[in-house]
Amino acid sequence: MAILVTEATRVVVQGITGRDGSFHTRLMKAYGTPVVAGVTPGKGGQEVEGIPVFDTVREAVEQTGANTSVIFVPAPFAADAILEAASAGVELVVAITEGIPVHDMLRIMPILREKGVRLVGPNCPGIMTPGVAKVGIMPGQIFTPGPVGVISRSGTLTYEVVAALTRKGIGQSTAVGIGGDPIIGTRYIDLLKMFEDDPDTRAIVLIGEIGGTDEQDAAAYIRDHITKPVVAFVAGRTAPPEKRMGHAGAIISGGEGTAEEKIRAFEAVGVKVAAIPAEVADLIAEVLS
Repeated sequence: MAILVTEATRVVVQGITGRDGSFHTRLMKAYGTPVVAGVTPGKGGQEVEGIPVFDTVREAVEQTGANTSVIFVPAPFAADAILEAASAGVELVVAITEGIPVHDMLRIMPILREKGVRLVGPNCPGIMTPGVAKVGIMPGQIFTPGPVGVISRSGTLTYEVVAALTRKGIGQSTAVGIGGDPIIGTRYIDLLKMFEDDPDTRAIVLIGEIGGTDEQDAAAYIRDHITKPVVAFVAGRTAPPEKRMGHAGAIISGGEGTAEEKIRAFEAVGVKVAAIPAEVADLIAEVLS
């Protein structure tokens, strides 16, 4: 099994005719992802990589049965693209776009919750279920099927940790990049529950970074609800306060959100924390043995 992206996934790419949309559509299709449709308003009737393009998501869903959308729409229009997918009956929306205004996200999140639509991102690398499909921009060649679920705020750290796991002969069930923005659709706790319920996931990797308290919330949830072993890595040990580091949400503000706080929270509930990303694979090997 896997979470979120499975054999039943059928993908529509919003923004498919743009530079990023067309490039990553080609890579998703080459990996074996069932990309069944694309959407760019005004360009319906065209094809990209043999995939039909529609003017609206509703048309794409009705004609192809798409149930998952991946968003490559520019930031000023991305929130409305997410809402269009939700209104068309798409169950899972993966927003790759970065730079979506926080006010736009605050506006659409209550609507998504009301409709029961799962949003991953924005500003994320997407979802990978090795050997099945990838929805987003993760490099497929570093992944291999296996028993470890991966949750991460950082795309590049995901790749580094996954590559180390694969080199050690440890595969992954599903990897999810949740995104580094202040307002995101799916958080650690949501995915921890899914991996706990997935019979083929035997251990979980959680990759965090400075800013906010999501990692501390995840630690409390692990203490109370997770029976599977969890290994963590937290980026930003040397980050200066009040200076944003990469992601919009990666900032130590008002003395809150430091890496040290997060590491202490994980260690207090029995989560092993790696000092460097490559050490994650060694710690996972220990807990799986």
